[in-house]
Amino acid sequence: MIHRWNVSPKEAISIQKSLKDKLIFKPFNKTPTYVAGVDLSYIDNKSLAVIVVIDSKFNVVEITYHIDEIKYPYIPGLLAFREGPVFLKAWQKIKTNVNLVMFDGHGIAHPRKLGIASHMGLWIKKPTIGIAKKKLVGTYDEPSNTKFSFSYLWHNGEKIGIVLKSRENTKPIFISPGHLIDLDSSLNIVKKYITKYKLPEPTRLAHIYTQKLKNEIIEKE
Repeated sequence: MIHRWNVSPKEAISIQKSLKDKLIFKPFNKTPTYVAGVDLSYIDNKSLAVIVVIDSKFNVVEITYHIDEIKYPYIPGLLAFREGPVFLKAWQKIKTNVNLVMFDGHGIAHPRKLGIASHMGLWIKKPTIGIAKKKLVGTYDEPSNTKFSFSYLWHNGEKIGIVLKSRENTKPIFISPGHLIDLDSSLNIVKKYITKYKLPEPTRLAHIYTQKLKNEIIEKE
């Protein structure tokens, strides 16, 4: 256990500041056998974490999820304290030896360089990447309207992410390394998992299964 979850916002910020120094960024040049996509959502007063694992041919090999009571308030920049515990419980159910995990969220493209992908990477000790639909922090030049054109996301004079046009005529996605992978490797890996859709297959499929599960749960209530 890295830290307690039931902490004040002030303590949570202090934890983030100390944990960011433990992050490791290094090249990830191999082709992963299994990649997991993570999507986190809410149903009333409950949080839902869905993990979808796919192989190198994009076949789904495992799906798992966990539902739990929401125990932490919504505070921008501290979402990992709200969503992390339910993800970790879903992760404990995974049987596949996953090589890399993609999160619907940010890695180091975060005010304290510890978004959900970075934070959870330290817990699970796996390479992680954050892929978000919106910017949390930083400035960038808009990439040109061609597939796979990109620009860098900057904050305080440092590259913290990549702004990728994953599909023509759509808004870009924001990629940032989480843990045990560097910026360039994060871009290369994400590109390999993008087909005709805006999002890479792991997080796209996780989102689809999240919506399906939510609808099934709502119907039962």
